[in-house]
Amino acid sequence: MSDITREVSGSKGRYVLAQDGAEAELTYSIASHHLIIADHTGVPDVMRSSGAGKALVERLVADARAEGVKIVPLCPFVKSLSRRHPEWADVFQ
Repeated sequence: MSDITREVSGSKGRYVLAQDGAEAELTYSIASHHLIIADHTGVPDVMRSSGAGKALVERLVADARAEGVKIVPLCPFVKSLSRRHPEWADVFQ
């Protein structure tokens, strides 16, 4: 799997994982210096079952920990993973 890149523009951000010409993404909104809202995860059909979505969420969690940010999991996929990974509870609201 390729490296995940992070893009931030104003109050919006996204993580992108590119693989074989396709892109999976996790988008978020920056609510404050200490709070972000994970609002969408999109994985194209050619990348499904590859672990791309989980890899994006893992990067989101790692960055949130490193930056002291809390995550509101508005995206159903992120919310579902946060419930299955209690070890991430420190960054989710």
